[in-house]
Amino acid sequence: MTSFVSHTTVDCHDAYALSEWWKSLLGYVDVEDDPNEPGHDECTIVDPDSGHTILFIEVPDAQLPDKRIHFDLRPREGTRDEEVERVRGLGATEVADHRGEWGPGTGWVVFADPEGNQFCILRSTAEMEAPTPA
Repeated sequence: MTSFVSHTTVDCHDAYALSEWWKSLLGYVDVEDDPNEPGHDECTIVDPDSGHTILFIEVPDAQLPDKRIHFDLRPREGTRDEEVERVRGLGATEVADHRGEWGPGTGWVVFADPEGNQFCILRSTAEMEAPTPA
């Protein structure tokens, strides 16, 4: 017997605000018939294409652990670099830029969301499948 991931949980201080920020980044939506509202201490968002869900849950701890979760994100459309610029525009903080470290067209960029959760922007599927530039 095996298990499967039911949903991904993120501990946070403001479940509503953080769920709204991630909805903007990922294109996720509220769960049908259970909209998130300001003041909710649990907010779930869902990917309309895959059904993957993320639960943001408020915890009373004054200090949250540094690494509560980490997402690797691959652009649905466009390129990694286009997505990097979009993410910057949403107010993410760049933590590290690893583009090109293993040759042309390789790498990723590490960002942090408004509460310090880190995530990476990877190359798109099309970029991964394309021949590596010289």
